[in-house]
Amino acid sequence: MRLYAVVAGGAFRRYATYRTATAAGVFTNTVFGFIMAYTYTALWDARPQLGGYDTSQALTYVWLGQALLMACAMMGGGFEDELTERIRTGDIAVDLYRPADLQLWWLAGDLGRAAFHLLGRGIVPMLVGALAFDLAIPTSLWTWPAFFVSVFLGVVVSFAVRYLVALSTFWLMDGAGAMQIVSLAGLFFSGMLLPLNLFPGLLGEVARALPWSSLLQVPADVFLGKHTGWGLVEAYAFQGGWAVALLLAGRLLQTAATRRVVVQGG
Repeated sequence: MRLYAVVAGGAFRRYATYRTATAAGVFTNTVFGFIMAYTYTALWDARPQLGGYDTSQALTYVWLGQALLMACAMMGGGFEDELTERIRTGDIAVDLYRPADLQLWWLAGDLGRAAFHLLGRGIVPMLVGALAFDLAIPTSLWTWPAFFVSVFLGVVVSFAVRYLVALSTFWLMDGAGAMQIVSLAGLFFSGMLLPLNLFPGLLGEVARALPWSSLLQVPADVFLGKHTGWGLVEAYAFQGGWAVALLLAGRLLQTAATRRVVVQGG
């Protein structure tokens, strides 16, 4: 496990070197946060308690979305481009023969990336939002660790989805199209545009059952105190269940890909 801790630390330091890009990202997240906050304010003034949130909770949801956008890679952006390129060029063969697990290697790197973005691009927009608006900040200290556990699970689910799509390049030869589709799905079904609680009927039920709801909707509801007690356990079970299922699917696809490389190499 020490190896993967080193990989995660290396990824954190790698992203920390892009200071100008980080500053630009913080600025962009903050600007979009204000745009969405005023849009939400107008919407909740017209429809109070929409989706079960009051105005303060709705605004908090907005700024949580800006804080978690890059950490949970709701629109993609992370290891997948590099992994896809290595598969396309055949360099992945070297990775498969290394004495390290391919999935754990990329997971560790993505956790390091997520940790940096949570700190580097998440804290400042959230602080600005808290200064500019009346946000529903948790008063219970236990809510904070519960929230970060949910965020961690969301990052793992996000990784598992993108890892599966990246591995599809073994058969598609170019995963750009599939990655674009998944990025759009992540943006919509994570609740980044609107809370999934606002989606009507069957669409809402399906949206809340999909893995992307683990990226924002579930952590935001934990932060807002919507999941407590047994409800919090159920939220973790939902996220953990998707994480395990998707990681196992990735493991199976990785095994099939390894056999494909061995056969072609032979």
